[in-house]
Amino acid sequence: MIVSKSPYRISLGGGGTDLESYYSKHGGFILSAAINKYMNICLMENPLDKEIRVRYSKSEQVTSIDDLQHDLVKWSLRDFDLRNRGLEITSIGEIPAGTGLGSSGTFLVSLVRAFAELQGYGSTKQHIAERAYYIEKELAGHPVGKHDHYLAAFGGITCLEIDTSGEVVVSPLNMQPHIIEAFRDHVALFYTGKTRNNGDDILREQDFKSKSDNSEMIQSLHEIKEIGYEIKTALTVGDLDKFGLLLDKHWQAKKRRSVDISNNRNDEWYKIAKSNGALGGKIMGAGGGGFFMFYCPTMKVKHGIRDAFRNQPLVEMPFDFDFSGSQVFTV
Repeated sequence: MIVSKSPYRISLGGGGTDLESYYSKHGGFILSAAINKYMNICLMENPLDKEIRVRYSKSEQVTSIDDLQHDLVKWSLRDFDLRNRGLEITSIGEIPAGTGLGSSGTFLVSLVRAFAELQGYGSTKQHIAERAYYIEKELAGHPVGKHDHYLAAFGGITCLEIDTSGEVVVSPLNMQPHIIEAFRDHVALFYTGKTRNNGDDILREQDFKSKSDNSEMIQSLHEIKEIGYEIKTALTVGDLDKFGLLLDKHWQAKKRRSVDISNNRNDEWYKIAKSNGALGGKIMGAGGGGFFMFYCPTMKVKHGIRDAFRNQPLVEMPFDFDFSGSQVFTV
């Protein structure tokens, strides 16, 4: 049995500038952090038959990959030319899909890592990330950027500089260990209980407007990229409160990209967190639902926000950072 695991991520700055429709003209910048919540793939080859069994939130058993409903598995099997192999593929995610923490990209990185191991060749983290991105965007046709695949592959608190050619330069953020610990302790993640069902629609809207050089969209992404660089500087020097204030600025800019990024209930929760001392926050991922991240300047503020949300349908998720990235094991 081959087991692969890849971390989910929380976006810290620059989100949305990793889509080709933007970076191909202006270059992109992403600052993001992998967390210790994982997408696990278990892969076994069955030499006794040619059935393909896939287990996720559903179960599928087919003789031809063309009959698979899970498009990411289908296109991955085609890309690796695994048409005539009996395979059992089971995915176990620690976080629900559609919650803004990069689940589809993380799934694909784990799957690509497992298939590469099955075929007996080694791959760099960059190659794994690029192949997963290629499968999701070019083959499956999802409106995605490079962010999720790279963070799942590399892990860490990581900067992605994306050239107009699409080349990605990956570098760990230079933070002292005590600053990393303080940063973790002052960030709170709350699950809203709502998964997004319109994430692709939000990204397609951004993609269309960027390709059309919509001035409002381009200006919003320019602003978000610049805020991302400011966040990088703030975290590098340990000015965590500045990060919180920039997060608030980022959220206001992000909401201008689409009316679907937030809603009245999310805005009310944001107002509650701010009134109880949070310096900033945002909905993770494309928007619409999933996880809220807030920056709390003191532990007293963090406890106050927990108390304020006690009667709300929000669940806090403790986390730590992951610095290993995607891993594979044979058992």
